[in-house]
Amino acid sequence: MSSRRVAFPSILRAGLSPLALILCLAGARAEPAPPPASPEPPPAAKPAAPAPKAEAPASTGAPAALPVAQGAEPAPAAPKKSRELPPLVVARVSDDPVPTLAPSTFLDTFRMAERYQGIVDAGGWGTLPADLTIKPGARDPNIPALRRHLVLTGDLPAGVPSSDQLDPVLVSAVKAFQARHGLPETGLVGRQTVAALNVPAATRQRQLSASATRQIGSNFPYGDRYVVVNIPSATVEAVERGVVVRRYVAVVGKPDKATPRIEARITDVNLNPTWTLPVSIIKKEIIPKMRKDPGYLARERIRILGPGGVEVDPTTIDWAGEKAANYTLRQDSGLDNSLGQVRIDMPNKQAVYMHDTPSKSLFAREVRFHSHGCVRVAQVKELAGWLLEGTPGPNGAGSTWGPIEIETSIATNERVDIKLPKQIPVTFVYLTGYATPDGRAHFRDDIYGIDSPPVGAPAPVPDVVTTGSVTPKRPAPAAPAKAARSAPVPQRTAESGMMPPGLVPGKAGRPAID
Repeated sequence: MSSRRVAFPSILRAGLSPLALILCLAGARAEPAPPPASPEPPPAAKPAAPAPKAEAPASTGAPAALPVAQGAEPAPAAPKKSRELPPLVVARVSDDPVPTLAPSTFLDTFRMAERYQGIVDAGGWGTLPADLTIKPGARDPNIPALRRHLVLTGDLPAGVPSSDQLDPVLVSAVKAFQARHGLPETGLVGRQTVAALNVPAATRQRQLSASATRQIGSNFPYGDRYVVVNIPSATVEAVERGVVVRRYVAVVGKPDKATPRIEARITDVNLNPTWTLPVSIIKKEIIPKMRKDPGYLARERIRILGPGGVEVDPTTIDWAGEKAANYTLRQDSGLDNSLGQVRIDMPNKQAVYMHDTPSKSLFAREVRFHSHGCVRVAQVKELAGWLLEGTPGPNGAGSTWGPIEIETSIATNERVDIKLPKQIPVTFVYLTGYATPDGRAHFRDDIYGIDSPPVGAPAPVPDVVTTGSVTPKRPAPAAPAKAARSAPVPQRTAESGMMPPGLVPGKAGRPAID
């Protein structure tokens, strides 16, 4: 603007005509053109449009239609989406090194059932208001009843001075109670904690007795290293020399597709596994989807294989019926494979196993009963690394299977089957109540309703699930829960003829499921 003010008096002194004066003023308002000697700017620095077009009204008003002013920075390009997986978020699980299942679990649980029967006979414990909330340090008239309950269950030492305040000693007792019930150890008395406190003593005794009964006759070979999946806890424990070296969050079978109870041995770790779809899923899920969307199998990278493994064109199959169930449907390896990037193989008659999953959001939930029967494991690569300790690595003699070797093999997207030189025992158990050698009783929800079947319903008949490493035994009727009070402790031997560990209700021999 200063240059224009200098030029205007000069124009007046030039004695121009009014018309010439107007033309000169119009030119003074226009942006000066770049000097002729200046090189043409690179395309990125060019003005988006001449000045007159910039003043033309836009019909849409979209920002993209507006020009970029000369000398202005161009708009940054939209950032590309990252192909990296988001951080894995998992629910909190206990870091207690004491295993859920150990050689002494049967007797410990049996004796704890006796102790709880004594509590039942003495009248049990009362209930607290369902909507009760007490923060640490607060006072409440329900606290004396809370104290009496925690003394009965051994969480609070007898003889501690009583008051109506949630003091530090009582907070520690509440945390101990929460830990035994798989609840967040906050010390806050809230909805979940009150719900667990209000479960009757008779129900807790029945859980202990039923869980002990399910362990009668077990022939599980513990050894120095073994794996335990407690179905009601939805957790996986890697046990070494009697200590839990790592406890993993898991997703187990939903109530209508219950995870079975098994005893088996882990034989292989599969990297980049393929997934062979069971007939039940082909009939109930794949065929209906293909009727509505013929491109579904191609998008999911699922191949149809006929006799001899020859691939079949999906368009040649009549999806109006169920003929597709006569073929093998197999999903290719990859990040989106239903088994994820790792499968842990453990041959058994129920064809269940542990594996990774592309649907990892479920690991963050407190309630994790969503699978078709198999066990999905968070941080399964870490578990695979623990299983592969001592297994020769991929680079010849002296190499090992560490995190780098596992990730490198997965990155090839080629299936790799690694056989363990020493098979590791694994068991899926259903322990809603169990005791540990330190004298604590632990409880979980009876998610499948096994301990308390509906009134009038016949008791489920468990199936015997074994592999070549487990000797079948003759089934025998389970003793009533109350019988644990006076009956002698049964011996867990092959000669006892007692009922072996069975399954949650379901068909035996069903095909592989996820």
